[in-house]
Amino acid sequence: MPTMFEKIWSRHVVAEGPGGQTLLYVDRHLLHDGSPEAFRRLRAAGRTVRRPRELVATADHYVPTGAGSEASANEEIRGMVEALARNSRELGITQFGRGDVRQGIVHVIGPEQGLTQPGIVLVCGDSHTATHGAFGALAFGIGSTEVEHVLATQCLWQRKPKVMRITVEGARPFGVAAKDVILAVIARIGAAGAVGHAIEYAGPVIRGMSMEERMTVCNMSIEAGARAGMIAPDETTFAYLEGRPYAPKGAHLDQALALWKTVPSDADAVFDGEVSLDAAAIAPTVTWGTSPQDALPISARVPDPAREGDHFRREAMGRALDYMGLRPGTPLSEIAVDRVFIGSCTNSRIEDLRAAAAVARGRHAVVTAWVVPGSGLIKRAAEAEGLHEIFRAAGFEWREPGCSMCIGMNGDTARSGERVASTSNRNFEGRQGKGARTHLMSPAMAAAAAVTGRLTDVRSLYSSPPSGERAAVRAEPLASSGEARAE
Repeated sequence: MPTMFEKIWSRHVVAEGPGGQTLLYVDRHLLHDGSPEAFRRLRAAGRTVRRPRELVATADHYVPTGAGSEASANEEIRGMVEALARNSRELGITQFGRGDVRQGIVHVIGPEQGLTQPGIVLVCGDSHTATHGAFGALAFGIGSTEVEHVLATQCLWQRKPKVMRITVEGARPFGVAAKDVILAVIARIGAAGAVGHAIEYAGPVIRGMSMEERMTVCNMSIEAGARAGMIAPDETTFAYLEGRPYAPKGAHLDQALALWKTVPSDADAVFDGEVSLDAAAIAPTVTWGTSPQDALPISARVPDPAREGDHFRREAMGRALDYMGLRPGTPLSEIAVDRVFIGSCTNSRIEDLRAAAAVARGRHAVVTAWVVPGSGLIKRAAEAEGLHEIFRAAGFEWREPGCSMCIGMNGDTARSGERVASTSNRNFEGRQGKGARTHLMSPAMAAAAAVTGRLTDVRSLYSSPPSGERAAVRAEPLASSGEARAE
C-alpha cells in the first residue's frame, strides 16, 4: 500500500518521460528576492507566467533587518528587492513586500497565510522548502532554471526519489526542543544519510509536536541530504490551517478535509529505509563543526579526529576543528561565544520567540544578541505579548523580519573569527560572514548562550521544569482578522 509521498506524487503526474523523469504539476510556487535571473530569462524567451494566482512572492533574503538599514543597504541589495516587486507587479503575482505586515521569510509566510496545505506539490527556489512538508505536502527546493520552468508551465520534470521513514519513539525529555530532535537525527544518519530519498517523520514524539515544531524538523531535512521531509497531516494540522487567509473555508473546507485525511501513509505502507531513534537519548544539542551532522549533546566534549577510523571523516573533522578554532576534548559547555542570532526559517516563529524570551526574562545578554522575527505578523504578535520588551530589557536587539544573519547576503553578518550561537540551519564555512564560526542550536539554547556568554545547557538555568512548560511553547494560530487575502 502507498506511502504519503507516493500518494501525492501519483496524483500530480502529468507525463512520464525518458531517463526516469516524471513531469509533475505544481500546485504552489513561492518566490523570493533571489529570483530575478529566472524572470530575466523568462522575458528573454518571450514567455509569461502560466498561472500567476498560484504564485506568491515575498522579500526576505536581501532585506536588511536593522532599524534604518534599508536606506544604507548597497545598490545590489536594493536592486534585488526592487526587482522582485517590479516583476511581481508586472506579471500579476501577489507579493508581500516592504511595508506589508505579511512580508517575511518565504517558509514562514507560506504556512502563516494558509498557502501551504496537505497533499499539494509546493516548490520554491530555496533549499529549505522542505519546511512545508510539515503539513503533509510534497515540498522541495528548485534551482533558478527550474524556477523559470515552473513560472512558464506550472509543471516540473523530476526523478522520483525513494522514501525513508524516521521514527522518534518515546517521549521528549524536559528541555529538549524540536531543533534538538532534528540535529540528533542528522548526527545519527549523517549529512548524506538521506540522499536520493524523501523522509517521512513518524512516531509519538513527532505526533506530539506543534505545527511550528514540525516545521523546524522538516526544515532541516535537506541537511541530511533528503529531497523532502514530510509529516502526516492530522487534527493538529487542520486546526492550524483553519481560518488562515488562503486556507479553504465553508463547504470548500469540508471538501478539503475529506481529501487531506486520505494523505497519510497507509498502515501497511512499505518504505525503502527505516530509522528509529529513542527520544530519551536526546538532550539539548549544539554543533561543533562545519556541517549540521557535527552535532553532540551540550554535555559532550569536542571530538578527537584521531579516534575516527574512517580516513575521509577524520580529515573532514580536522579541517572543521581548524576552521572553528577548537581543540579536541574541550567541553562544549566551556566554549565562549561572541554573538547570538535568533531567527531564520528554522526558528523565527512565535513559539521560538516565546521559548527564547522565557530564558531571557530577568537576565541580561553579555554578548551581542539579535532577535529577528520571521514575518511582520509574527513581530506584531510578539509585541502584543510583550516579548520585545523582555528581549530589550535583557539587552537583545529586536529587529525587522527577514533571513538576516542566517545567510548573511543582506549586510547582516558576523566578523571573521567571531563565534555565533545561532538558531539557523547551516554552519558551513562563511555562511554567516567570511571567517564566522557558527554553532547551531535551539532558540532556548541560543538565549542561554546570550546570557552566559558561552554554550550552555539551558536546563541549568531552570531550578525545576517551569509550570505548564508544554503549553508555554505552543502557539495558537494567528488570528485572521486584519490579514485579508490579497487577490
